[in-house]
Amino acid sequence: MSKKATGKIGVLLVNLGTPDTPNTPDVRKYLREFLLDKRVIDIPAPARYALINGIIAPFRAPKSAKIYKQLWTERGSPLLYHGLDLKQKLQASLGDRYHVAFGMRYQSPSIKSALEELREQSVERIIVLPLFPQYASASTGSVQDKVMEIVKDWWVIPSISFISSFCDDPGFIKTFAELGKRHMAKEDYDFVVFSYHGVPERHILKGSDNGYCQLGACCNTYNKRNKYCYRASCFATSRLLAAELGLREDQYTVSFQSRLGKDPWLKPYTDVILQELPAKGIKKVLAYSPAFVADCLETTIEVGSEFKEMFLEAGGEKWQLVESLNAEPMWVDAVKEMILNN
Repeated sequence: MSKKATGKIGVLLVNLGTPDTPNTPDVRKYLREFLLDKRVIDIPAPARYALINGIIAPFRAPKSAKIYKQLWTERGSPLLYHGLDLKQKLQASLGDRYHVAFGMRYQSPSIKSALEELREQSVERIIVLPLFPQYASASTGSVQDKVMEIVKDWWVIPSISFISSFCDDPGFIKTFAELGKRHMAKEDYDFVVFSYHGVPERHILKGSDNGYCQLGACCNTYNKRNKYCYRASCFATSRLLAAELGLREDQYTVSFQSRLGKDPWLKPYTDVILQELPAKGIKKVLAYSPAFVADCLETTIEVGSEFKEMFLEAGGEKWQLVESLNAEPMWVDAVKEMILNN
């Protein structure tokens, strides 16, 4: 039987990306590709090129390289090997009817190479799952943009569908909650911080449904008008996680990390919030980073190490990061269900 007769379904998992090595030249190369994306830094191209090539990449790369060296393991970049582990386990779970490929939006393995892998399998259709739970133009939107840019040059384009958001997916929520419960079984925590990667406020307003999003109470419910609002999605994930963990509203907060530049980003800022908690009598914090499904620099280093140091210096006693989903069996099952349902 030929490959074309198998009727395989292609699955494309995509994460953000990582330098090939933690050395400065590779980190600089990664930063340039990442930050030159018009959906990441949405300013006119000439200004964006001048900013990235003239200031950010040259000066930030050496500092970032030092941090990446702290993150690197014998297997390399966690974001990469956790993604490859997820691919392998999902393939085994889905079986021969499916072919699972994995790509990065920036650097390698590229989205193009992953799509070529699926094309070689003569898949009859492709399901694309950007591994970002909450939709943002700078992450999920960028992946969708890149996929369409690549396949437009194919002579035969199979049916392609995107899973644009899974911020409220039951399997996603239950797996993250279970990881937190493992820590809560060992220690009594005063408070839970749900820290999400930030985006500029203008990104939210640009994507608003006819002015619906106002960066306020509009995010207190998750509905068809703010389904693709990153802020509303983060609050929706937090409410569901809090419910699964049995938390009251006064036992957790939602905040945002990793801002860049002087323009206003989503608030409150995690680094500000955590330094205020000890003065309120909150000394033991369980920290989540639910915008990431695989551990990386923003989880392990920023939330797990740098924020911990800030919290302890402010008078806190314990700051515990909940590990990301990585290739947890429950998460593999959850991804499988998302694929089967789409």
